[in-house]
Amino acid sequence: MRTSIPALGLLLASAVLLTACHDKPAATPDQAAAKPAASTVAPAAASSSARYASRHLGDYATVKLTADLSHLDAKQKKMVGLLIQAADQMNPIYWKQSVANADALRARIHDDATRELFDINYGPWDRLNADHPFVAGVGPRPPGAQFYPADMTKAEFDKSPLKDKTSLYTLLRPVLHREDTGELVTVPYHVAYKPQLDKAADLLRQASTLAEDPGFAKYLKMRADALQTDDYQPSDFAWMDMKNNPVDIVIGPIETYEDQLFGYKAAYESYVLIKDQAWSEKLKRFAKYLPQLQRDLPVPAKYKAEKPGSDADLNAYFAVYYAGDANVGAKTIAINLPNDEQVQLKKGTRRLQLENVMQAKFDKIMKPIAATLIAKDQLDHVTFDAFFQNTMFHEVAHGLGIKNTLDGKGTVRKALKEYASSFEEGKADILGLYMVRKLGEMGELDKSKLMDNYVTFLAGMLRSVRFGATDAHAQANMLRFNYFLKHGAITRDADTGRYRVHFDKMTQAMTALTTRILTLQGDGDYADAKKMGDAMGVVGPQLASDLKRLDQADIPVDIRFEQGAKVLGLDDSEPSSESVPR
Repeated sequence: MRTSIPALGLLLASAVLLTACHDKPAATPDQAAAKPAASTVAPAAASSSARYASRHLGDYATVKLTADLSHLDAKQKKMVGLLIQAADQMNPIYWKQSVANADALRARIHDDATRELFDINYGPWDRLNADHPFVAGVGPRPPGAQFYPADMTKAEFDKSPLKDKTSLYTLLRPVLHREDTGELVTVPYHVAYKPQLDKAADLLRQASTLAEDPGFAKYLKMRADALQTDDYQPSDFAWMDMKNNPVDIVIGPIETYEDQLFGYKAAYESYVLIKDQAWSEKLKRFAKYLPQLQRDLPVPAKYKAEKPGSDADLNAYFAVYYAGDANVGAKTIAINLPNDEQVQLKKGTRRLQLENVMQAKFDKIMKPIAATLIAKDQLDHVTFDAFFQNTMFHEVAHGLGIKNTLDGKGTVRKALKEYASSFEEGKADILGLYMVRKLGEMGELDKSKLMDNYVTFLAGMLRSVRFGATDAHAQANMLRFNYFLKHGAITRDADTGRYRVHFDKMTQAMTALTTRILTLQGDGDYADAKKMGDAMGVVGPQLASDLKRLDQADIPVDIRFEQGAKVLGLDDSEPSSESVPR
């Protein structure tokens, strides 16, 4: 299992340098942007890969994704099966986005353990161990994945006159004889991945004919159109208008974590979800407080002048299928979408708590971590209710703050580039905790339980930093952990090697860090983001040593799924639970 995590600053610096160090791309736009690795591998190297894979398969606890479908009728159950098939089409697309020549590379692997770890990671890099290459003969993961030519430098990208080069939904590819002209072209996603997108769109349209909720039927048809045009905003608005559908699907190119070069390009993913009606009713009341929470943010007025959409809502779901980017590395336990800033400002966002996945992580990972590293007299403060609240308000917090920089030059996402995702996740974490305190003061939450939220938050940081330095959530947690340690909000008991929370200092540090991140985002200050990340995004020797204790105790880092129609007791025409190159 993993024994150390590298410094964030060093990792990002090396990622930039690597852009000029890979093999030259193939000559035509439709070919992969990197050559396959050598076809022959020394036996000793292959044996080393097998040992690594055997050891790190234990980083994942297996979880069966199930849900009670007894309240769904026959048509709705058939619809769920179609949605799973549509969701599965995101897998082959994501394989193309994440690794070049996956089929040929997988064929070189001769042991079951390495092949299994390859399938889990959608390629030869261990997502839970700082993208460590575990297949013999494979080098570092290209920071630009397969969105850009592997040898393209940032300077070359910046000089390119292509207007749609920063679009979420275009690939950059070289033209013929680029070594002479340096010319690049863009290829729209809906062209590059047409066969899979056409199939997914057809399945969504079939599912729409079985949907009993008119809003959901409309969304499915509009999302099908979006997959074939790359125009996602209309379907995002339609998704925001849905209120009563018992089944949901999130599908398309959504998050930009895979693009570690610029953070511009979205990767394909999907979730199929079954709504928990009872829990969702309990959560509704919090949405109405968003405008007041925005007004009360601890920053000058100009950093909170944007008004969150008033149509936002909170709901709880059972996840029954993950695919693509959602299914690689650390698995999502909550969703806050759409990411479109215009939709957020007009409508807000939907916050979906994936309670079965959340419960699995709490039981299999969070509780064992707390039992090992949290001060014994504070262990009773680690509770699932606090974990659920912290996660929920993390997602709510994504909708607060500021989306466009104050200088009028564009979005925070584009201003902070490759740092945007980690700082957005950091904002959501710390601001979510701040919101729990404010709602306690307003009488909407039990403020006597705030210490539960604080200590559970600490356990959550210790869980998330294990995702590896290339994960945006882990980067955010590294920075925040060090910030709290520096300000005395958390300390380590020297005699026991356990960590504890200091309530008053935690409250002060939480408010100060909230202010710092919101201001940095509003200013679009890339230099400050880099400085802060390099200074505080480091796992120090003491924490690294403590994290080894979790490895030695065989506590999983994250989870993997048994999933699909068969697991749900539906018909047998469902995709396999583990996705492989196709």
